[in-house]
Amino acid sequence: MRTLGGEQVEEAVAGAVALLRTATDRDWRATRAGRLDWDCRYTAEHVASDLIAYAGQLAGRATEAYVPFEITLDEGTGNEDVLQVIETTGALLAAAVRTTPREVRAFHPYPFRSADREGFAAMGITEVLLHTHDIAEGLGLAYEPPAERCADLLARLFPHVRPDADPWRTLLWATGRGDLPGRAPVTEWRWRNNLVVPAERLTLQGLTPAAATDLAAGGDGGFAWIDGGPYQGTRDAAGMLVKAYETGVHRPVWGVFVLVRREDGRAVGGIGFHGVPDEQGRVEIGYDLAEAARGNGYATEGLRALTEWALGREAVTSVRATTEPENTASQAVIARAGFVRITGDGAEDGDGGEDGGQFVYELRR
Repeated sequence: MRTLGGEQVEEAVAGAVALLRTATDRDWRATRAGRLDWDCRYTAEHVASDLIAYAGQLAGRATEAYVPFEITLDEGTGNEDVLQVIETTGALLAAAVRTTPREVRAFHPYPFRSADREGFAAMGITEVLLHTHDIAEGLGLAYEPPAERCADLLARLFPHVRPDADPWRTLLWATGRGDLPGRAPVTEWRWRNNLVVPAERLTLQGLTPAAATDLAAGGDGGFAWIDGGPYQGTRDAAGMLVKAYETGVHRPVWGVFVLVRREDGRAVGGIGFHGVPDEQGRVEIGYDLAEAARGNGYATEGLRALTEWALGREAVTSVRATTEPENTASQAVIARAGFVRITGDGAEDGDGGEDGGQFVYELRR
């Protein structure tokens, strides 16, 4: 799986600094940075501030707010000096990413108040690419980062954006810096780090399109799986997520989650929604576990946690789960999670729908 880590942070910074060094003799303070209201000098300083802030969040393991510090450049600092500061802060972020365990999450406000090391790396890289574009546009320099890297950033931080043949133009459009045929201009945007739902022994970690693509292709999706994992159902669900992403209908919070044990960071299974809530506010959940993880109550715990999260959303009135009549183990999981059977084997279907021979269970708000 292609990852976004310390090496990729360093590559982005090196490419940006190499280009901007060709124009350090220009007056950056007198030149507007692209479509921004900032001048080129302030924009360059902003890049350094973002990189050190992200490094601080990871290194300090901040969980409630940003670590309360700012970077201040010495009086008389020139353009070349600013680039050295960007190199230094980029190196600090790369080091923080490399030394932070995968399961650590630190505070970031958008949209779920946390991000992991890959999320901070991705945000740092995106800040570098976008603001280098802004400065380059103002200074009249040509700049275009690698398409593969832009595609990785879109699949990690912009899961709601339908991919396009030109990832760089798509990233610019998604951040209000350009136009794409057939798509309305973007005037506001935010990072979209993945949702993580906590449970007692597990965390339910939202699957990004980048991770889903790898899982669907037979990889590990960036997770450390228990022996025998992931189960084929998780790979199939990842494949459906990828198709939804490619057609622009993926809605991240109603996607797929990987069940990860807190004690050792091992992934034991998958769980997720079959789609967004329908007009009646109903949403359906499916799940599976690697065989080696079964019999420990993980499925019940995950189902309870995701159901509680869903029922806490205004758009949801009920959660459903469906199983085959012969799958008694799954029926026991669903029953332990508090669901009531509403169709199948003579049970009354309160909605008058067809159950197709399956058992349908429901839990209402």
